[in-house]
Amino acid sequence: MTGFDRAELDEMVQRWIEANKKAEAAGDWKPLADMYTEDATYGWNYGPKQDFMAVGREEIREVALGLEMKGLEGWEYPYQDFVIDERSGNVIGLWKQISDAKREDGSNYSVYGIGGSWFRYGGDFQWSWQRDFFDFGNVSALFMEMIGNNALSKGMQGRIQRSISGDPLPGWYPVGTAPVPLW
Repeated sequence: MTGFDRAELDEMVQRWIEANKKAEAAGDWKPLADMYTEDATYGWNYGPKQDFMAVGREEIREVALGLEMKGLEGWEYPYQDFVIDERSGNVIGLWKQISDAKREDGSNYSVYGIGGSWFRYGGDFQWSWQRDFFDFGNVSALFMEMIGNNALSKGMQGRIQRSISGDPLPGWYPVGTAPVPLW
């Protein structure tokens, strides 16, 4: 039976939370790549037709944490809770998505509901695997609301244009064709 030290996993989660706070404050998530093994994979689903997958630490750095986060400067992803299984090394982190843009009533634009990340611990305070999950319908609805209220940053406008351009995007695959399975 594989097993991990619970105190080590708890420390990994604390290191991850602190590194995320620094990345959000800087508007640069690329340094988080150092918290993945060299051969780690990181993916998520973008709705009924597209999956995203980054393979290897450098692709995670440049594509998942670089290109895919471009336009999300000013957004925060505060973790709400974690579930840790020291037998398998699986960690589930539940988070919110909150924009720095505000509605007329002063509230921040925020995705309704909760998203999450499923991590697999690889030892030495590094993740070997991450899969994100979020309510694509609520994310889309929020972006439509922000578009209607002219509340998108220029970076987010560029991100949306890039994604609808029809040009191939690094890391994007038709559902079920990523180089490693999403689930």
